[in-house]
Order: sequence, then structure tokens, then C-alpha cells
Amino acid sequence: MSYDKVSQAQSIIIGTKQTVKALKRNSVKEVVVAKDADPCLTSGVINLANEQGVPVSMAESMKKLGKACGIEVGAAAVAIIQ
Repeated sequence: MSYDKVSQAQSIIIGTKQTVKALKRNSVKEVVVAKDADPCLTSGVINLANEQGVPVSMAESMKKLGKACGIEVGAAAVAIIQ
């Protein structure tokens, strides 16, 4: 699942704002978005990723996604960097 991809990735960026910045730099291989995150936060990330042809996968929860990233709080979006 996407949690494994995130936890095994060499380089990740955590958070919606940082993910958007990375997408604008064209340095993202894949984006993982939490299903339970506020759509107001994640819709911009998903739209930008789709425009650039970057694959978007969905994670079940922010809490589990944050844990896969090695942080104690939830994460709405994570970018896996090339």
C-alpha cells in the first residue's frame, strides 16, 4: 500500500504546502494524499499533480500517513521525491 512506499522512500516531503512547492519545481515522482484530510487542503495538490501527470495515491488516514513518515502528527499530503 502507499504507507510502504512512503516509509521506504529515500526522500519525501511532508505537508500540502511543501508538496505544492515541490510539484512546481517538477521534482515529485508520486504524491500520497490522506482520504480523511480536508478537501480544501488536498484539492490543490491533487489538481496540480494531475496537471503534471504525477501519479496520486490515496492513504486511508492522516494519522497513519504521518506515522509512515516518522512524525507524531497526521499528514494530509506527502510527496515522494525523485
